[in-house]
Amino acid sequence: MIEMLLILFAPLIGGLLYGFERIVRARMQNRQGPPLLQPFYDMYKLIDKQAFIVNPYHSILGIMHFVTLWIVVAFIILGQNLLYVIFLHLLSTIFIILAGFSVKSIYSHIGANRELLAMLAYEPILIMMAVGFFMLNGSFDISIIREKEASLFPLFLLFLAYLTVIPIKLKKSPFDATEAHQEIVGGVEIEFSGVFFEFLYMAKWLEYIFVYLLLFLFAGNNILLATALFLIVFLLLNLIDNATARIKMNHLIKIVLGVGITLGMCNLLGLSYV
Repeated sequence: MIEMLLILFAPLIGGLLYGFERIVRARMQNRQGPPLLQPFYDMYKLIDKQAFIVNPYHSILGIMHFVTLWIVVAFIILGQNLLYVIFLHLLSTIFIILAGFSVKSIYSHIGANRELLAMLAYEPILIMMAVGFFMLNGSFDISIIREKEASLFPLFLLFLAYLTVIPIKLKKSPFDATEAHQEIVGGVEIEFSGVFFEFLYMAKWLEYIFVYLLLFLFAGNNILLATALFLIVFLLLNLIDNATARIKMNHLIKIVLGVGITLGMCNLLGLSYV
């Protein structure tokens, strides 16, 4: 029953987390900031906006991106296979990339290209994470991984590699080149409007749930460690976001592939000799 409620209200929980993050970022910048429920006020305003449909495929792909992400979150909460989760998440990203390429806007195409390049950079790290959990626990099932002891120390290098993925997925500096509002006006989202943009807005909230649920896997059955990891990563992520500038797309790929995959491979090699 609790699991079904968590799945049902996952977008709302993600919206609250996003609203809380905006408050934290405002405090870090010594300003008042928006109220906690501001993301939901934004959603309410979007309802009154006219929904302009560029083409039906564009709109449908945006909705499929949101729905697939919701299924991904449901699979994690229900403790399903981690590989299935990663591949479904890949599918959701492909949907939004195809949506970007389905219109004639040059900004949408640039955003879709950047999303594709970023996906090629972080996806191998997510797969190595799944392999690491399998080598340590003998299963890809998330329900089994949660029942085991904390995997943080045996998979510490993979944990560090995963930290390079989180700012890409949440569009945080210095790895926010895929969105880059000042350069490409939001990138792949540029041609969405009204209720169709709401689906993309809620998809962002689900991305928050996705990345932090994967983070909790490193804590295993240790709730205190899971809470500590969330708080530390949450604050560190926003601190870095406020203190750094965006890097170029080619630098993002070099850092994530060079550092992330190196750390991941070293961790997997170490596990193979244990």
